[in-house]
Amino acid sequence: MSDSTPHSPGSQPAEPPHALMERVQARVAEVGLALDRRNTAQRRVVRSRRPRPAVGSSATDPTPEATREARSLRQVFLELGDAHRQHRLRTGQHGSPALRDAAIAFKRAPSLTSLAVVAGMLDEVGILGW
Repeated sequence: MSDSTPHSPGSQPAEPPHALMERVQARVAEVGLALDRRNTAQRRVVRSRRPRPAVGSSATDPTPEATREARSLRQVFLELGDAHRQHRLRTGQHGSPALRDAAIAFKRAPSLTSLAVVAGMLDEVGILGW
């Protein structure tokens, strides 16, 4: 049986870091699938009047996979921000400088690793719901 009690700030989580990374990766993949389903449904309902870009239109254009991952990472980051704001409203606490720095680092260079740092800080205080 797992312990679902929140960890006090500064305490070591019972879970190894790779398990947190796997949870973050799974959540990003889940959000990516949801975004794909939503986009597919929208394309079926509304036909775009914008012309489609030519395949391989620019060497600097991100691939569809990179675009999807970036959108998924951003969506999970926004979910974490919402959860943290709700927690702060309930508890009256302020955001920590370390969490703020981690959020800024994610915004500058969005990646699974930088997102996992943010998620880990929220997991330590019991905010992370997944």
